[in-house]
Amino acid sequence: QVQLVESGGGLVQAGGSLRLSCAPSRRTASTNVMGWFRQAPGKEREFVAAIDWSGGRTAVYADSVSGRFTISTDNAKNTVYLQMNSLYTEDAAVYYCAAGFFVSSRDKEYTYWGQGTQVTVSS
Repeated sequence: QVQLVESGGGLVQAGGSLRLSCAPSRRTASTNVMGWFRQAPGKEREFVAAIDWSGGRTAVYADSVSGRFTISTDNAKNTVYLQMNSLYTEDAAVYYCAAGFFVSSRDKEYTYWGQGTQVTVSS
């Protein structure tokens, strides 16, 4: 079993920035790819971004965050980050870290999930 430990959520004003972090308890084939999803109240969980740990550093983003959010990895720290800039009020949600075999925007493709971290954006 793999645990994903998230941190970095909080309250920020619209236009501000936050950085989320996620560290898997261990690396396996099932954690080859790390992704971020989010879920706002009354809405379905949606894909935000994903990246692999390999040398290719393939990264994909949802259209709604492309150009504002950046996903990255630090292999030395075994941590994946989601840098969120120019936050909108509609970015407010619980953000979940996920791990899976390959880069995908489908949540069903991810095996492990973190507990979620709240991001609140005030106007």
